[in-house]
Amino acid sequence: MTPLDYEYLQKLLKDRSGLVLSADKKYLLESRLLPLARKAGVPGITDLVQKMKAGSEALIHDVVEAMTTNETFFFRDKTPFDHFKDSVIPDLIKARAGRKSLRIWCAASSTGQEPYSLAMLLKEKSAELAGWRIEIIATDLSPEVLEKSKAGLYTQFEVQRGLPIQLLVKYFKQVGTMWQLNADVRSMVQYRQFNLLQDFTALGKFDVIFCRNVLIYFDQATKSDIFNRLMRVTEPDGYLFLGAAETVVGLTDAYRICPKRRGVYLPNNPAASTAPGLAAGGGFKVNALTGR
Repeated sequence: MTPLDYEYLQKLLKDRSGLVLSADKKYLLESRLLPLARKAGVPGITDLVQKMKAGSEALIHDVVEAMTTNETFFFRDKTPFDHFKDSVIPDLIKARAGRKSLRIWCAASSTGQEPYSLAMLLKEKSAELAGWRIEIIATDLSPEVLEKSKAGLYTQFEVQRGLPIQLLVKYFKQVGTMWQLNADVRSMVQYRQFNLLQDFTALGKFDVIFCRNVLIYFDQATKSDIFNRLMRVTEPDGYLFLGAAETVVGLTDAYRICPKRRGVYLPNNPAASTAPGLAAGGGFKVNALTGR
């Protein structure tokens, strides 16, 4: 790979996905793109870049896909999900008692373990949420991982990572050597292809946003821009969840730290979050949570 090849790939990935590759990430590109070059029938990355420059949109898609597929697992880091279950949902049940509706966005949802973790927690609270309208919107850049998410089909290794055994027994069935999430839980999540560099306003307003373990791949200016746009689609008394290695500090004044809830942030300027209420669209009454 020549320096010009690397520069081309850096720009392409930032423009298409927001991913920023520093000068020391050449090894990462090589490890992920050399198999793709062989699959494309070319000997190396320089030839792969030439095919991309010639206008192969399918190949460009494959390159972005190869570089942006990230790890995930059920109840990752545990603490944010404890905050969601023990503090945030009880607070929102009180705050939304009049309208009986909640909207949740999982950004960069990968293969679905995060939104399904939230869905199972809400299912566990079905008695308290009976008759409520709940929307869980899960978005990702990759059509391939979204298709896997919709199937809700996971390996033994995947269900062993973070998923409590009682939830596995309660909400999954074994299909050969795989485990499939029950249809009533899968139906709680709406999956959409979406790029975090796009305008968020078409998604509507949200009571809770999970945007975890993705912003670490962006540069400072892109992070600041995303935070400011996230704030505009967060309800004035809503919540933003970030990954353990992520923070708003030094990047934006749009959010402030939520006291005693690590990784949870509150809109810092509610007056800027007064756009019209819930977006029209899907959702369900939470008697669907009970399967009745």
